[in-house]
This record gives sequence, structure tokens and C-alpha cells, in this order.
Amino acid sequence: MQFTEQQKQLINLHYIHPVPYNKFQLLVQGNSFLDRMEAYSSDYLKQLLGLSEEKAVRFKEQYMEVSKLPLIDLLQQINCTPIPYFHPDYPEELKQLCDPPAVLYVKGNQSLLKKRLRVGIIGSRKATVYSKKALDFIVPPLVDQKIPIVSGLAAGADTMAHQAAMYFGGDTIGVLGHGFSYMYPKKNERIAQEMAENHLLVTEYPPYIPPAKWTFPMRNRIISGLSSAIVITESVERSGTMSTVEHALDHGKEIFAVPGAIDSPLSAGPNKLLDEGAKPLWSGFQIIDLLQ
Repeated sequence: MQFTEQQKQLINLHYIHPVPYNKFQLLVQGNSFLDRMEAYSSDYLKQLLGLSEEKAVRFKEQYMEVSKLPLIDLLQQINCTPIPYFHPDYPEELKQLCDPPAVLYVKGNQSLLKKRLRVGIIGSRKATVYSKKALDFIVPPLVDQKIPIVSGLAAGADTMAHQAAMYFGGDTIGVLGHGFSYMYPKKNERIAQEMAENHLLVTEYPPYIPPAKWTFPMRNRIISGLSSAIVITESVERSGTMSTVEHALDHGKEIFAVPGAIDSPLSAGPNKLLDEGAKPLWSGFQIIDLLQ
């Protein structure tokens, strides 16, 4: 993959200050090529990036250090490819977000980002065998149409969605809430490795960023952004799953919910969505008919 000097500069900046692209907009407006950054004073950087005085000084020091490194080569040595906002391979769908990732770090089959349709499947970390049974009806028709499955590689429904896509011979995209030097949950290391080799892993965080409470809600907007439609299997009424749904609704995405038993707490989320207008789902053909 080739990079312009502008793209390389954004990668350098994001590596030391991993925030969404909108946080860099003042900087880009004043210097669209992001060149001659070494001449910027700490006070000016403080103003442009909204940093404290101490952080602005540290930012400039780190920028000078990182600029001397072959950063892209170092990332590619760990099979990590950065895709900056300005790059033609950056997914156009993510540019519709109010806070798109400034850089995506990916491992695996990048062509999956070029697919016209993708379907996000999400749900509770405590999802039961009911979610797995539902996926047996939902995923095969999508796989037959070469539609990748997007999810967050969390425990429970996310893992089931990725596994179903692979089991039925399809493609899947895992959106992580941390950098590639970490894996959460730890038990998903093996499936993550398989996805990095044969499917796709995506994150907006440089490799050194660990999982944290705030990174996973941020991750949810990328799952929504990459998906043409969102499917909810099982979920409590208030959860990270529902925050992903909110992002999807904000951007006019189709929402499908698997109806659940009224005595199950994990049916509260999808059943409430159905009451609010989500489409009931019992077959992947329903998604195909609507999207195509």
C-alpha cells in the first residue's frame, strides 16, 4: 500500500494522539498537507488540539520522536496496516460519522472493506444457545450472497456471529476496542488469529492501546458504520448492544431484531426494539430482500 506525505503525517499524529478525525480538523483546516509540524509552538498545538499545556509540550516531543521512525514499516512488521482518513481505501461509510476514526488499523483481508453490503450481528455477552440457533437461520443466506458479517469479537453473541460466518464458509469482520497488542476477552485469541489470517480485524487504536471502559462504546459506532443493517439476537434493555443500535438509527440503518421469549431478560432488548419499529427477523432472506 502506498501513502502520500499527508497520509503518513496523519498516521504519525494519530499514533501519538489516538483521537477521532474531527479532533484534528482545526489542524487540517490550517495545514491541509500536515507539513512543517515541527515548527508549531506548544501553545499553538494546545489551541488546535484542545490539549493542556503539559500535554501540548509532550505531544510536540513525541511527534519529533515518532517522525524519525519508519512507523508504517514497523506496523507492517506485525502485519498491521494503517488506513488513514485521506486514503482511497478508507471506507466511505465511516466518513458519515460525526467522529470518524482518523486512522483504521487492520489485519487480514482488506478487500472486505470494499464490499457493497455488510451485516452487523450483535447481542449480549451472556447470549444463550437461542442466539446460536437463530444464527443458523440468519447467517447461511447472507454467506450465500457473499455478505460479510460484522461484529465486535466480544464474548457471547459477537463470538457466535463470527463463528457462524466462518462455519458456513463466509467472511467476517471483527471490530476491536483496543490495539492489536492486546486481546479481550483473552479466550478469543485463537479466533482472532484465524480472523487476522483469513478474514479481517479492524480497530481505530494503535497497537499499544489497551482495552478500557471507554474504548468499547467508541468501537460500537464503527460496527454500525461498517454495516448496511444491524441484527440484534439477545440483549438486555440497557447495554452496549443498544448503544450500537442508537448509532445505527442515527444513520438510517435498517434494524432487525430476533423475537424472544417474554420470560427471558435477554429478550427485553430485541422485543423493545420490535415495539419501536424494528423488523422481526427469523431468516437471513428477509435481510437480503430488503437490502437488495
